Amino acid sequence: MNQVALQKIKHFCAYQERSHQEVRSKLLELKIYGLELENILTILIDENYLNEERFACSIARGKFYLKNWGRIKIRQLLKQHDVSEYCIRKAMQEIDGSDYEKTILRLIEKKHALLQSEKNQFVLFKKLSQYLLQKGFESDLIQDLIKTYLKENQYA
Repeated sequence: MNQVALQKIKHFCAYQERSHQEVRSKLLELKIYGLELENILTILIDENYLNEERFACSIARGKFYLKNWGRIKIRQLLKQHDVSEYCIRKAMQEIDGSDYEKTILRLIEKKHALLQSEKNQFVLFKKLSQYLLQKGFESDLIQDLIKTYLKENQYA
């Protein structure tokens, strides 16, 4: 087995959480193929350098709490990394429901402050909705929260 490649890939995994797909790509870059690649992946999993569930949870927390992404966008990112449905469900549990709504409300307030010149409430509603949809939040939830926010702020 290629010990140099194993040490490089251990360092690669220790630096930050990685998906199986990222590690596989990196090993292919290092010209490690076939059975040797699978053996290295097995070692990384056994030594806990590589853990799909931990990766998924880390991504979900980071993208939500640091980048204010919604569940839809996080789910899509995890699917791009070929994360299993079980791990995606586990990762979604990392996002607290009340924090989720508070984040949406905070984003509504922030975006509304930038749209102060918009007098037409329908255009305002559309722009706020579009912004939150782009962030990956669920449309039914954001519509309810925007309606509530606009009512409380004398737009109804």
